[in-house]
Amino acid sequence: MEATKYTEVGYVGRDVESMIRDLMSAGMSMVRAEMQVSFKDEAEKRAEEALLDLLLPGGKKDDAAVAAEGGSETREKFRTMLREGKFDDRKVEVTVSSSAMPSIEMFSGSSFEEMDMNFSSLSNLFGGKRKKKLASIKDARELLLGEEFEKLIDQDRVAEEARRRVEEMGIVFIDEIDKIANKDNKSGGVDVSREGVQRDILPIVEGCTVNTRNGPIDTSHILFIAAGAFNVSKPSDLIPELQGRFPLRVELEPLHKGDFIRILTEPKNALTVQYRQLIATEGVTIDFEKDAIERMSEIAEEVNARAENIGARRLHTIMEILLEDVSFNAPDLKGQTIKITTAYVNERFKDFIQDQDLSRYIL
Repeated sequence: MEATKYTEVGYVGRDVESMIRDLMSAGMSMVRAEMQVSFKDEAEKRAEEALLDLLLPGGKKDDAAVAAEGGSETREKFRTMLREGKFDDRKVEVTVSSSAMPSIEMFSGSSFEEMDMNFSSLSNLFGGKRKKKLASIKDARELLLGEEFEKLIDQDRVAEEARRRVEEMGIVFIDEIDKIANKDNKSGGVDVSREGVQRDILPIVEGCTVNTRNGPIDTSHILFIAAGAFNVSKPSDLIPELQGRFPLRVELEPLHKGDFIRILTEPKNALTVQYRQLIATEGVTIDFEKDAIERMSEIAEEVNARAENIGARRLHTIMEILLEDVSFNAPDLKGQTIKITTAYVNERFKDFIQDQDLSRYIL
C-alpha cells in the first residue's frame, strides 16, 4: 500500500491500522482459496445434485421413492446431459443466502474500518436471509458451488490459520514513505499531518495488537518494508523514532537493459502479454521477436539515462507509441499477424531518439 493515503489521518485519510486489516484480508483469501481446492470435488458433487433436484420434476425425493418410480435412470440421463452442457441456458430458480444489513445510527468520529467491523458483527447477530433468484443453469452452478463451499469450509478454522500466517509470515510493503517525511524540517500545515502519520506507524512497526473483524493481530513479528523515491525529501527527514524502526537502509540501482527485458517477458501479466491479448480482441495477432524486445529495452535504458529516470514506467509509454498505429487500425487488420521486429521498433522511434527535446517530453 502507499503511505500517501494516510497523509491526512485525523482529517479525511485512512487509519494506519488498516494496513494490517488489509493484510489479514489477504491472508483470509489465501487460506480460503487453498481450502476450496481441497473441497472442490465434494462441493462440485453437491452442487450437481442440487441442480438435478431443480431440473427433475417433483424436486428432491428420497432414494426409495426414486427407485420405486424408476427415477434413478432418468436422473443419470439428466446428469449426463448436465455435464455435457445441454442445460446451460435453461432458467431455474435457486435459493441463495443474503446477509441482512440492519439499519443503525452512524456516530461521527468512527473510522470506516471500525464501522465495517460493527456492521459485520451486527449482521452475524441478526442472521442472514435466504432469497430466490432466477438464473441459467450455468450461473446457478456457480451460485450453488459458492453455497456448498461456505457449508464445507470452517470459517473459524480459516480465520485461525490466516491469523497464524499473518503474525508469523506476514510482510507489509509501504510505498511512497517519502510522502510523509517532514521536508526541510518545517512545522505546521500539512507537515503536522505527515508527522502524525509517522507517529501512528511507530507502534505498528514496533509491535502492537490491531483489532480486525477476524480477531486481534499481533504485529511484533510482521516484516515491514518501506520504499520511497526521496527526490525532494531525504530519509533523514523522517522522525528519528521511525528511522530507528527501519534499521536496514538500501539504495536501489537504476534499471538496465537486462532488467527491462525480464520485465517485458517474465511476469504473467507482462506488458507484451497484455498488449498481445488486447489486440487479439480485434482478431489481430501480435508477435514480438526477441531482438525487438531487446531493442525496446535499450531505448528504455537510454531515455531513462538521458531524461528523468522513471524506472519501468518508461516501458508503458514505449509500448503505447510502438503499437499506436496497430491499435488504431486493428479493426481493418483483422485476421492478420503483425510481427514486431527490430526494424519496426527503430522505424517507430527514429524521430524520438534523434530529437532529444521531443523524447524528453514524449517518452
